[in-house]
Amino acid sequence: MSFVLGLVVGLMVGVGLIVLFVKSENSRSKLRSELATTIVAFARMTVEDSRKIFTPDQYPSWVVFSNQQKLKWLNSHLEKLWPYVDEAASELVRSSVEPILEQYRPMILASLKFSKFTLGTVAPQFTGISILEDGSEGITMELEMQWDGNPSIILDIKTYVGVALPVQVKNIGFTGVFRLIFRPLVDEFPCFGAVCYSLRQKKKLDFTLKVVGGDMTAIPGISDAIEGTIRDAIEDSITWPVRKIIPILPGDYSDLELKPTGVLEVKLVQAKELTNKDLIGKSDPFAELYVRPVRDRMKKSKTINNQLNPVWNEHFEFVVEDPLTQHLVVKIYDDEGLQAAELIGCAHIRLNELEPGKVKDVWLKLVKDLEIQRDQKNRGQVHLELLYCPYGMKNGFSNPFAPNVSMTSLEKVLKSGAEGNVLQNGGEINRRKDVIVRGVLSVTVISADDLAPTDLMGKADPYVVITMKKTETKNKTRVVPESLNPVWNQTFDFVVEDGLHDMLILEVWDHDTFGKDYMGRCILTLTKVLMEGEYKESFELDGAKSGKLNLHLKWAPQPIYRDS
Repeated sequence: MSFVLGLVVGLMVGVGLIVLFVKSENSRSKLRSELATTIVAFARMTVEDSRKIFTPDQYPSWVVFSNQQKLKWLNSHLEKLWPYVDEAASELVRSSVEPILEQYRPMILASLKFSKFTLGTVAPQFTGISILEDGSEGITMELEMQWDGNPSIILDIKTYVGVALPVQVKNIGFTGVFRLIFRPLVDEFPCFGAVCYSLRQKKKLDFTLKVVGGDMTAIPGISDAIEGTIRDAIEDSITWPVRKIIPILPGDYSDLELKPTGVLEVKLVQAKELTNKDLIGKSDPFAELYVRPVRDRMKKSKTINNQLNPVWNEHFEFVVEDPLTQHLVVKIYDDEGLQAAELIGCAHIRLNELEPGKVKDVWLKLVKDLEIQRDQKNRGQVHLELLYCPYGMKNGFSNPFAPNVSMTSLEKVLKSGAEGNVLQNGGEINRRKDVIVRGVLSVTVISADDLAPTDLMGKADPYVVITMKKTETKNKTRVVPESLNPVWNQTFDFVVEDGLHDMLILEVWDHDTFGKDYMGRCILTLTKVLMEGEYKESFELDGAKSGKLNLHLKWAPQPIYRDS
């Protein structure tokens, strides 16, 4: 029944909104006539279909009603309504997208506006439809559609050197899923208070740019800049979790607006076995991370030169609006200097896989494309540490990266020195957030299992070197002769000045009279031990055919008198 109600509601609100935006009274009256015909046809179709599938011992199930029939019916009526949709939606899209275009306008342009915007004569085609049962007091409908349209869209572009370029957006090909949310449900016609609409998923968006009566190459880089601006505008104006709210009945619908729900703390630890993109030497990898692919919300790591197993140890923070549907994307590139960077591989993880308040340590396999999962080539892996911190979490958990930790006088001096680049005109800059956490880290190297042999006799003489990355303080265990399952049970204490941003590196070596052989390593951040106090865990060795290292970590905060 929710499907039927969803279709009726969707039809009524969709056409009702068109009536609202269509300006001429003549067009409104024609549209009302089409609406009446459509509703009558829909009513007849639903009654006839329910008779076919209803039996005394079975409640009518609209799943039996084939999607093909539903979509054929919807598409035929959309074609009739399309001239009115074009008139209404063109002005609506123009007025809502134009300010976003200005927001993301490239620096080389003085202005960027629409001089013409119509959706053309070709209506989109619905290819899928579903009603989501999300437990909320409303109806959520998703419509999958594709559109190879013939719109007439011309951007009026002006540069600072006085050049005016009318740029036509042509050959648009689009496939995506639109989401409609009808909420709250009320006992007053039309039975819901407001409707939200959003582009839930953008599967494909292709278009070409052409200067009317001119050449796009007249200004180098202009095509890429405009294309990037258009994609940013779509992402930031209508792509989920962004949603547009249209009140139908009087009321306060602020609870439907887009709001941050929490913060995702991401530590980009390292990558391994990256594909080499360089003919001479090795790739120079850097990472790009985002939850929403909007320019001012995307983060970029530093570049590690000539390295296929880079260690970054960089921390990033992202605002989360919908942890149920959003995901973190990581893309690893090879820095090509003045040329465009080349993609090595990408990966993503859904935020609904994270337990709030718990650190998740993951290795993600890199692939060529996140949409097409047919890539069998080994492109490497990326190592992340993730912590999702919802706002208002009531179990006593607090975000260790939050900036509300009071500092000592020494810490204030250190921080102010690192943030000395304040603008003189009173403006603000984005400052790196440093929360300093001091303490003593106790590392117990318990044992190792299933180490790979290094000598001809199938044995090894292993020992472990423990290093704190920031201070480069080192300790090492004793050598255990002729063992692939050595037991050390040795504890080492390290005074740590900045626990949130330091790393622990453990390397296993084979002792030899005339040198040493590398047997693998594991790299750990300290976030988990800072939050839990202590824990035991086994860690697989990177760079080894086999082997695990068994550790016990314990954190003792160093008592510091802080300013009130």
